[in-house]
Amino acid sequence: MCSDVLSRLWPVLATVVISVSLSVPVLGDEPTAFSGDRAMALLEHQCDLGPRLPGSPGHAALQDFVEAFADSLGLSFTRLCFDQAMPGDAGVLTLCNLVITCGTGDGQALWLGAHYDTRPKCDLDPDPVKAAQPLPGANDGASGVAVLLHLAEIFAAEPPGRPVVLIFFDGEDSGVSGDLSSWCLGSSRMAARWDDFGSPLAGSRPEGLIVVDMVGERGLDLPYEMMSLQTSGGWLEALYTRAAEMELRAFRPEPGRFVYDDHAPFIEQGIRAVDLIDMDFPEWHTAGDVPAVCDPASLEEVGRLLADVAYRPLD
Repeated sequence: MCSDVLSRLWPVLATVVISVSLSVPVLGDEPTAFSGDRAMALLEHQCDLGPRLPGSPGHAALQDFVEAFADSLGLSFTRLCFDQAMPGDAGVLTLCNLVITCGTGDGQALWLGAHYDTRPKCDLDPDPVKAAQPLPGANDGASGVAVLLHLAEIFAAEPPGRPVVLIFFDGEDSGVSGDLSSWCLGSSRMAARWDDFGSPLAGSRPEGLIVVDMVGERGLDLPYEMMSLQTSGGWLEALYTRAAEMELRAFRPEPGRFVYDDHAPFIEQGIRAVDLIDMDFPEWHTAGDVPAVCDPASLEEVGRLLADVAYRPLD
C-alpha cells in the first residue's frame, strides 16, 4: 500500500484496532466461548472495506487490518508475499499469505485456514451488469476470515497448550473454470514451501489443517467434503463426532461434494487436511453474497468446534 493511502486509512484502522482490543471476550469455564455476533461484526467490517480481489484497495486494507489486529492482541504475525502471474489478463500481482501464530508449548500444531481474497467478478449473477462487478464476498471469503479472527481473540486471552496457526490464504478465488491450477494460488505456494527455513509453519508435521470456506450462510449445512473424506477420512470423522458431542447441527456426517479448495494443495503434499464448506449457497459468485444472507448462528457453530479442537486435539 502506498504511503499516502496508508496515511488516510490508518486513523480508521487505529479506531478499529482499539475497538477490537476492547472487545476480547471474557471467557467462562469453557475455553470455547465463541460469539457468533462478534464474528458477524468482523465479517461486516471486511465487507465495509469493499471487494478484496488481489490488487484492489480493499485487499490491501484487509492485509493491513489483519496485521494490526494480530499486533493489538500481542500475537506473532507473518506476511509471506510472492509475485504471481494471475489468470486471464490480470497480469502479475503480489499475493500475500498471512499467518498468525497462537498457543504455547511444543505439542503437535493445528493449522486453521481460510482465504481472504474475493472473486474479481460475480460471474454467476444472472444480471450481466452485476456479473461484471467484483464479488462482495460476505460468505465466500469474509465468513471464514471472521471465524479465524475471532479465534485469534480467544486464543490470545487463553492460549491453547500447543501451537495453533491461523493461515489467511491469498489468491484462492481468481481461477478460471476448467483449470484447477488457476485456483488456490496462495495455498499452493504455501503447501509447497511450508517447511522452508524461516517459515512460520516449519518444523514437524501438524495434526492437520482445517480449512473453513463459505461457513456463514443461513441454514448452514456441512456434509463431508469428498476429497477430505477420501484422504483424511478418519480425522474428518473424528471432527464430526466431536461436533455431534457438542450438539452442533450444521455438521452432517454424510457424503457431500468433491471440492478443490485450499486444503487440496496440502493433501497433495501429504499433509492431512479437511475442508468445511457449504456449496449449496444460492448467492455463490453473485452480487447477492452480502452480509444480509449470513447468520451469526452459523459462524458460531463453526467457531465453537474449531476452538474446542484447538484446546482438545482430536488425536
